[in-house]
Order: sequence, then structure tokens, then C-alpha cells
Amino acid sequence: MTFEAYETVVEDSGHEARGRERQALSLGIDRLERLQQGRFSAEDQVQSLLYVRRLWTIFIEDLAHPENGLPEKLRADIISIGLWVVKEADRLREERSSDVMQLVEINRLIRDAL
Repeated sequence: MTFEAYETVVEDSGHEARGRERQALSLGIDRLERLQQGRFSAEDQVQSLLYVRRLWTIFIEDLAHPENGLPEKLRADIISIGLWVVKEADRLREERSSDVMQLVEINRLIRDAL
């Protein structure tokens, strides 16, 4: 395999990974929007918020990995956003907050930037 062919495979893998991340965020956004509209049971609400929490925990772990290719400052900024998302999802789950819209908006911004 030539270096150029290897670069193409790596680049394609990166595009595929971004696509999977967009899909995962879209699913979370959909679930959060349904929560906002009151179309979920209490159990579904907990599961939706745990989904968003788990998703962002995975993102944070990936961003914290030393081999992550993003610039350090960008990684740190996204980790900060992720920590906020996790805390806010917990606040919603524990009924210490009821503002789902902020979570929807931040997840949309990140998804659309991918």
C-alpha cells in the first residue's frame, strides 16, 4: 500500500467516524426534543438523559486521549462543553432543572460543526 493510499483510508475512516458521531448526536437531539415536548414517560426521560450522558462521556474520553488528532485547545474546549452537558443532563434527570432546550442547542451546534 502506498502512502497516498494509506492517507485516503485514514481520511475515509475519519469521515466515517464524523458521520457516526453526527448520527449519535442526532439521535440524542431527537430524544431531547421529544422530552421537551412531553412525549416521553418518566422511564423514557431517564433513558434519554442517560443516553446523552453516555455519549458525551465517550466523546470526553476520546478527546482526552493523547493520540486524538484535534488541536489541544479545541479538545479542551469541547471537553469543557461535554462536562457541562453531562452535568446538565444529570440536573434534568434529578429534576433540579427543566430547561432541555439548552442541551438541544449545544448538541445541535456540535453536530453541525462535525
